[in-house]
Amino acid sequence: MKRPRIGITPDIVEGKVSLSRKYLDAVVQAGGLPVVLSPRPELAAEYVEACDGVVLSGGKDVIMEDWDLVTHDQARPVTRLRQDFERAMIAALESVPDQPVLGICLGMQLMGIEHGAGFDQHLPDKILTAGDHLDDAEHRIEGPEFNGSVTSHHHQALQDGGRLAVIARAHDGVVEGIADPDRKFYMGVQWHPERTPDENLGIRLFERLVTASR
Repeated sequence: MKRPRIGITPDIVEGKVSLSRKYLDAVVQAGGLPVVLSPRPELAAEYVEACDGVVLSGGKDVIMEDWDLVTHDQARPVTRLRQDFERAMIAALESVPDQPVLGICLGMQLMGIEHGAGFDQHLPDKILTAGDHLDDAEHRIEGPEFNGSVTSHHHQALQDGGRLAVIARAHDGVVEGIADPDRKFYMGVQWHPERTPDENLGIRLFERLVTASR
């Protein structure tokens, strides 16, 4: 059976395209053909047309001035090109609601913000358990579809799902998963499934994306 093409948005570090091989390996293991997308916002619609599914990958922090807010002084913002590209991809995907999408960490955060979700820019300002979400620490999550331990590294988080449904939360209430139940497969997770040992919360998410992309 032909492998569906899964486009993956990369990071931009010191002018170079950067992406952990774990994303690529996970897509291959799940039965997909990974395609790293060159970050060109003006090509977003063409990428969406050319791919069978999309992964919005993780990265640093959101540039909040795009939503008329001041970026937190503890933030490490992504490059302007990275954020512009991610936003262009999310916008292009709105025109193709059957296109399967998996947002991871930063990808999920931007999916939520673009759909009206509130956003906490620095969890240590809000909760005492912020350290449970740093340095690839494992912590438990729960939701209608999810129950187990995940690996994550973030100090920012959605406050809610906005127009999307919240489908998972951490033990301390932090939003861990969002989805649009009216679309074929449109899901964002705060953790990193490409490096989460629990198969149901790790490789199975990529398998679900690939299956929806066939």
